[in-house]
Amino acid sequence: MRVVIAEDHALLREGLVALLNGVGIEVVATADTGPGLLDIVTEHAPDLAIIDVRLPPDFSDEGIRAAIAARAVHPELATLILSQYVEPVYTAELLDSPGGGIGYLLKERVSDVTEFVDALRRVASGGTALDREVVTELVRSRSATGGQLDALTPRERETLALMAEGRTNAGIAKVMVVTLGAVEKHISNIFTKLDLPDTDDDHRRVLAVLTYLRTTT
Repeated sequence: MRVVIAEDHALLREGLVALLNGVGIEVVATADTGPGLLDIVTEHAPDLAIIDVRLPPDFSDEGIRAAIAARAVHPELATLILSQYVEPVYTAELLDSPGGGIGYLLKERVSDVTEFVDALRRVASGGTALDREVVTELVRSRSATGGQLDALTPRERETLALMAEGRTNAGIAKVMVVTLGAVEKHISNIFTKLDLPDTDDDHRRVLAVLTYLRTTT
């Protein structure tokens, strides 16, 4: 896996480089601004970009806007957002972008190296890795707008929230303290209620998660 990093805090940036190199993940370039991210993505064609939400000069939303712009030009780019904050509006826009996997984790999660690296690999392979606080904020935004999710029961919503975090069926069963069969039933009901028929072309699990996380902006 070839990775680029856009992070303005030098200590964290170099720490990420050392962490990833230590587990055999190649960091091919780093940047500390949004335009810098676009430059290194174009030059190195990485598999994954790790991006801070708030970058110079304004430290508001430059990073996530740069991520959206990068994916518009390079839709195959998997993207993991790292932040101290949850930005639901721009996250929804990022989720709507076509292409590779998407993750959004709070920076404190980096301290659990095993979990963090697992999230990186999941996103690089086209999956999702979303912090529970991010999911909660997006759900709050989504609930205010209604839509397809109204048909889901509370347990089905909980199941879908855990799917959005990137958990397997076994992981969901452990968190919910139910059997694997119960989780599979919940997921089957979710697919039916969200009108996601079984086809060879689409990954229903990803489509269900995206339906869940998108908001009307």
